[in-house]
Amino acid sequence: MKITVVGCGRWGSFIAWYLNKTGHEITSFGIRNDPTFEAFLTNKTNGIVTFGDDISLSCNPSESFYNADAVVISINSQNLRVFLSENGKYISPDKIIILCMKGLEIETGKRLSEIVEEFLPENKTAVWVGPGHPQEFIEGRPNCMVIDSKNKDIVKELVFEFSGPLIRFYYGTDLIGNEVGAASKNVIGIAAGMLDGLSYSSLKGALMSRGTREIARLIKAMGGNEMTAYGLSHLGDYEATVFSKFSHNRMFGETFVRGEKYSSLAEGYYTVKALMKLKDMYDVELPICEAVYNVVYNGADISGTMAELFMRSVKNEF
Repeated sequence: MKITVVGCGRWGSFIAWYLNKTGHEITSFGIRNDPTFEAFLTNKTNGIVTFGDDISLSCNPSESFYNADAVVISINSQNLRVFLSENGKYISPDKIIILCMKGLEIETGKRLSEIVEEFLPENKTAVWVGPGHPQEFIEGRPNCMVIDSKNKDIVKELVFEFSGPLIRFYYGTDLIGNEVGAASKNVIGIAAGMLDGLSYSSLKGALMSRGTREIARLIKAMGGNEMTAYGLSHLGDYEATVFSKFSHNRMFGETFVRGEKYSSLAEGYYTVKALMKLKDMYDVELPICEAVYNVVYNGADISGTMAELFMRSVKNEF
């Protein structure tokens, strides 16, 4: 399969590297003057992933997308609409679109596959989500992930094409749940980082338990299967998001508590704003997400907000 991977960040570069290792012809598409893309043009590496000579580099959208069987997109979720508005005309209806990114659009609360459908309604679209960090994959540490789509034949095809010793894929059966679960786990990651920064790490067990229930309620309200929150896209990704030193969202939360700036992309910062929109749209309680939102956007006291969150009125656990 000929695949063009959009995005040269740590995840996009790993996807290109991994798919090349599983026998596919890969083009990495980037933009001139983007430091991540320039790093590969100059040195074939971004310090985490190193490309072999058999991975092509291109900044020509017409050429990159015309020759591909599938287009994998791994960019900042808030830039997806702009990317499609500029490049969608180069992607013909026969191309499979695979979203390797986790987020929700702030302005609309839309899932990323819904945005793709606006621009490319005839294309078959899939999402690739689940736990793992490029730093660990590159060192040969395996993990499990999930691929989902409205089109179940595409799910089967991609699981067959992409499976290898490094990643075991599962068939997704709930596109809504997997997209919402994958996006919202980043917000739980920020909350975890805040607990670390406050030296309340012992509360992470409670955070994981209550966070999963919270997102399960939202998924159900949106028409998905609430059990998906307990799968690989959400709870199954907590280790990589809530505990790992490689988690951008956890680190964002921890540095926020310390009053320090964090320069790397933390998708949960944007996702929590979209979740507040969904909270109102579907009339669902999201206390953890709301607490993170109030701290990050409204300047609420971090220590008081976190303490209040876990000292809510006594109630049945389930």
